[in-house]
Amino acid sequence: MTDQGVILYGPPASGKDTITGELAELDERFTLVPKLKAGTGRSTGYRMVTAAELETLRGMRRLVVETSRYGNVYAVDRHDIEAMTKAGRVPVVHMGNVADLQRLRLSVPLEWTCVLLWAPREVCARRSRGRGDADRPARLRAWEETRADLAAHRDEAVFHLLIRTDETEPGRAARRIIDAVAEGPHRALPLSGLDHSSPASRAIT
Repeated sequence: MTDQGVILYGPPASGKDTITGELAELDERFTLVPKLKAGTGRSTGYRMVTAAELETLRGMRRLVVETSRYGNVYAVDRHDIEAMTKAGRVPVVHMGNVADLQRLRLSVPLEWTCVLLWAPREVCARRSRGRGDADRPARLRAWEETRADLAAHRDEAVFHLLIRTDETEPGRAARRIIDAVAEGPHRALPLSGLDHSSPASRAIT
C-alpha cells in the first residue's frame, strides 16, 4: 500500500493548527510535520534553526519546500517526512501557496490528500486577534495573497477536498479528511469543480 500524507492549504488563521490537532485526537497516525523556521516570532509547531543550519540542509538537498514570509524562512525537511512514513504515520504538512504544494507533491511521492481550508477575511482577522498575533497586518496581507494564489490556479487540478472552517466544526472537518484519506486514491479537482454549486465555494474568489 502506498504511504499517505495530508497537505492542508489555507490562509493564516484558516484552522490548519486546530484541524491538525483534531486529526491527531481521532487517529494518532496523523502527525504534523514541523516546519523548519529561521527567524523570530512564534516557535510552537516549528523546529527552530539558524540560517547556517538551513544552509547546510539546503546543501544536502533535504529541503523539499522553502518559503520566505513575515521576515522569516520556512522549510520542510524531507527526512522528517520519511521518518514518519517509516513509523507508519500519516504526515500532515501546512502550506500557504499552490507552488509549494505542487513542489512538495512532486518531490515526495506519497499519496497526498490536498485539502483547501477556507474562511472569510473577517473571520481570519478575528481569530488572529484572539490568539494575539503581533504581526496581524502581515497575516491579513497573506490572506489576500492566498486568495490571489487560488484565483491564479483555479483551473488546475490541485485539491481533493474543500472545507469552509467558518461553517464546519473542527471535529467534523477532521473526520471528513480521515474519510478522504481512507477512500484514496482519488482525483484532484480544480477549484471550479470543488462543490461548485455551493455559494460557499464561489465565495472564495
